[in-house]
Amino acid sequence: MRIFLTGATGFIGSAIVPELLQAGHQVLGLTRSESGADALRAAGAEPHFGNIEDLDSLRSGAEKSDGVIHCAFDHDFSNFVANCEKDHRVITTLGETLHGSDRPLVITSGVGLGIAGPGQSAKEDVCNLEHPNPRKLSEIAGNQQLDRGVNVSVVRLPQVHDTRKQGLITPLIQIYRQKGVVAYVGEGNNRWPAAAVHDVGRLYHLALEKKEAGKRYHAVAEEGIPAREIAEVLAEGLKLPLLSVTPEQMPQYFDWMSMFANLDMVSSSTWTRQYLNWTPTGPSMIEDLQAMQY
Repeated sequence: MRIFLTGATGFIGSAIVPELLQAGHQVLGLTRSESGADALRAAGAEPHFGNIEDLDSLRSGAEKSDGVIHCAFDHDFSNFVANCEKDHRVITTLGETLHGSDRPLVITSGVGLGIAGPGQSAKEDVCNLEHPNPRKLSEIAGNQQLDRGVNVSVVRLPQVHDTRKQGLITPLIQIYRQKGVVAYVGEGNNRWPAAAVHDVGRLYHLALEKKEAGKRYHAVAEEGIPAREIAEVLAEGLKLPLLSVTPEQMPQYFDWMSMFANLDMVSSSTWTRQYLNWTPTGPSMIEDLQAMQY
């Protein structure tokens, strides 16, 4: 198949490209720059110029393809709500373009949307649109297109990592550098799930080829790593003091990250592993954090 991939030059997209090519697919990768186009060509993909603000470029890319993987997202968390609204528009545009065909559209969300209630593990068969995370707009858009008959499936992400990036932990490190202290909330028992980026790239490929509308897949290798354990590794790497803070003190130490700092986001991927025959091979997030250059 010829696959249109948004975010093709990004952290996760760069791991999806070789997975698709090795499986014999062609990749049409969205890029806004000549340097991005050069990187795609070097990887064996075809560049498609545009961006997620240019809806016409998205339409033309989807029109020329047998399927779409949408993993691009604007990660400026100071405008998180607006960027989630933008993602809703992107998914709507892609879905409208694919409407009337069985061509698959794989979109991206977060594992938090699979949590039915406090203290529960996120599950693939749950879609909690009451969740406070504004990223739910991505799944709302996906559901709307699914209701119109578009072949939509969802990959939900945890903290995706290698030794260069680790999801929300990457901007958290910058906050710690500015504050001069590595903080966690309370006893640090809240947990964040994780997966290595190459494992996540393989899951997108499997979800696309499954081509089954309405399925949600959890790209989770580790169900939940305690926040204190993460903080201890970061404190050692950054050579900064470790500090427990109260929920009331979160804004002082976490800035915009306060919306995530105390969340318990433990997530299961048991069904995903069985259904897609997906077996993560690591390394663990702690191993990558220990191996990175601070």
